Amino acid sequence: MAISLTESAAERVRSRLASRGRGLGLRLGVKATGCSGWSYVVDYADEVRPDDRVFETSGVKVYVDAASLATIDGTRIDFVRQGLNESFRFENPNVRGECGCGESFTV
Repeated sequence: MAISLTESAAERVRSRLASRGRGLGLRLGVKATGCSGWSYVVDYADEVRPDDRVFETSGVKVYVDAASLATIDGTRIDFVRQGLNESFRFENPNVRGECGCGESFTV
């Protein structure tokens, strides 16, 4: 079981945590929503929760709750810039389909 970050994503998280002035790392999870069933929930991790699994890449820790892990296990997170847009991108090997807008997915 693993969640990983590209160097671009790790740098983005390090930069945002530094400008924010606090935080342990990135919190990643999923919630039931959208037309395809699941969407990613991304936030800062300010505390370790009892059911967290912790993964580390390039000095950045990623905290994932146990309930979300089965859906996103093996996911690689990238950070991309295209023109004026920038966002995290998720390469999740468990995804079987995505909605047309790309906001939700099916496993």
